[in-house]
Amino acid sequence: MKNLFLLFIAFHFLQITTFAQEGWFQQTSETTRNLSSVYFIDHNTGWVVGDSGTILNTTNGGTNWIPQTIDTTFSLYSVHFVDNNTGWAVGLTNDLYEGVILKTIDGGTNWDYQTIDTIVILYSVYFTDNNTGWAVGSGLPGGVILKTTDGGTTWNTQLSGTSLPLRSVFFVDDNIGWVAGGYHDGFILKTTNGGNNWTTSFGTPDILVSVFFTDQDTGWAVGYADDLYVGVILKTTDGGMNWDYQIIDTTFSLYSVHFEDNNTGWAVGLTNDLYGGVILKTTDGGTTWNTQLSGTSLPLRSVFFVDDNTGWVVGSNGTILKTTTGGVVSVEQEIDEIPTEYNLSNNFPNPFNPSTKIKYSVPHCSYVIIKVFDILGNEIETIINEEKPAGIYELTWNAANLPSGVYFYQLSAGDFIQTQKMILLK
Repeated sequence: MKNLFLLFIAFHFLQITTFAQEGWFQQTSETTRNLSSVYFIDHNTGWVVGDSGTILNTTNGGTNWIPQTIDTTFSLYSVHFVDNNTGWAVGLTNDLYEGVILKTIDGGTNWDYQTIDTIVILYSVYFTDNNTGWAVGSGLPGGVILKTTDGGTTWNTQLSGTSLPLRSVFFVDDNIGWVAGGYHDGFILKTTNGGNNWTTSFGTPDILVSVFFTDQDTGWAVGYADDLYVGVILKTTDGGMNWDYQIIDTTFSLYSVHFEDNNTGWAVGLTNDLYGGVILKTTDGGTTWNTQLSGTSLPLRSVFFVDDNTGWVVGSNGTILKTTTGGVVSVEQEIDEIPTEYNLSNNFPNPFNPSTKIKYSVPHCSYVIIKVFDILGNEIETIINEEKPAGIYELTWNAANLPSGVYFYQLSAGDFIQTQKMILLK
């Protein structure tokens, strides 16, 4: 009888509870200004731009965001980089409502004005290499398209053929590109000769504010119906000759779309009923779109991913969200046993391909951070970044997007730090 009692006690305290980890978590931007655009070169290095000339830079995946310039005389709506050093940001001056183009060649340590000869508001910028790029917006007499072939030293106007604002530009190479826009009525323009000629590939009663292509044929555009603020997603599989509606939803408006391949993509915007941020994801090319928990009541303006799992979203009031699970709520196991000390166990299996389990102990309520580093000490990913109650936890880490090699994972909780080594062998 005594043995049965002890067995019951052991089972009671060692039972395993499965619970969800949030798919998106907040990062600290140190600003309350509205943020309009986000762009990353790799898992660590990225930029965010917004109102009052705000430019933020991170070199550790967003753990820290450093202001590069804050100039209250202009606002920025779009940022694009071609490497770790060379990038552009566009917008408008707040006093004269004239277009602004900034360029950096040192990763944003210094930003220089580039000269444009027309009065415009610029909403989007895109470069295919260090020299060739386009900026689009609105001006007199209508939609404005600017092109440079010398890295922005000179910008030349291209004929858009429309009097309506142009909101988004995207190119797959130096010749083939698209522009989306509209006001009361929406449209998509296409060029096959670098913008020397632009033709309307699609017209719609909906305003389109973001366009994205994965190749010459497959692309998406998002926006909203002007009169009803109804969310709209369009898709093409023939380079823009034909566009099909994938979703029309009366509960939100959409402002940005990004795809990692022909199947996996995200769109972000604003819910119209509660005025909160909305994030949608598809894994079947847009046939179905599923809502993800954003964790914010603020509008979201821009989304960017570096792989299927790691991405960022920015929005109003300095909002920056990050995911390392593709926005999917991941599952972690908590073993209901109260440990007496902090501990980070060896991962299993090790070596592994492509996923491994990591077990750790927290003796009392603590803010826990678990990060992964490569053999050179570069931060690869933040797996856990939240407060945990006392307990023993086990999580699964997936390294499908990383090359074979030696990696280190580190637990930080209060004054406690412990590091373990693991080997990814593909």
